[in-house]
Amino acid sequence: MSYSDGDLAAKLADEAGKILLSVRESGLFGGKALGKAGDQTANQFLCHALREQRPEDGLLSEEEKDNADRLAKSRVWIVDPVDGTREYGEARADWAVHVGMAVDGVPVLGAVALPGADLVLRSDEPGDIPAAPEVLRMVVSRTRPAKEATGVAEAIGAELVPMGSAGAKAMAILLGQADIYLHSGGQYEWDSCAPAAVALGWGLHVSRIDGSPLVYNREDVYMPDLLICRKEHADMVLREVKAFL
Repeated sequence: MSYSDGDLAAKLADEAGKILLSVRESGLFGGKALGKAGDQTANQFLCHALREQRPEDGLLSEEEKDNADRLAKSRVWIVDPVDGTREYGEARADWAVHVGMAVDGVPVLGAVALPGADLVLRSDEPGDIPAAPEVLRMVVSRTRPAKEATGVAEAIGAELVPMGSAGAKAMAILLGQADIYLHSGGQYEWDSCAPAAVALGWGLHVSRIDGSPLVYNREDVYMPDLLICRKEHADMVLREVKAFL
């Protein structure tokens, strides 16, 4: 069967999410072994499927040995089989599957599955984002909120909302559960490519915390920071975060 890029991304994210739920519900794994089994099983599915469906494209996955051949490709799929392994292992809902694609470094397409909520959000099928409340909400790490995020939240009077994976945090804005996702603790390209593409597709502001664009498919896949929020809040957040740069 032939899939469009958007349909393929959504299908892969959804099916990988179902695989992960099945691995967890099998009862055969616990603790770190569950996270490892889920990661590796979903990764094999995603990578084999992408090589079958899009053999000419590049591929970068958190769980796959990096192949420098991707650097010469215009189109590169960037995937994270389980974003939020801890949350997945704890049977929480705030973990995600990321299937994104960058074209010439730009995150143009993506799907983020939230299997715990039975949702797949796509860059090519935007919906209506609920209006922001009077008191803004900023999603932060459950375990290590960055000082930049907590400082900006205090400066703008925002409420902190602890949450797990990067994908879950970004999608919380689309779902009306949060308003700002400011991260400065370091990530990798697979942590943000699909969420960034979906957020852009839905009309949100997406950038580094200095306001510059996110660039993907680089030799060094480390990404220090990002900001995802409604466009009307971007200037305010970028202005306040300068105090920490």
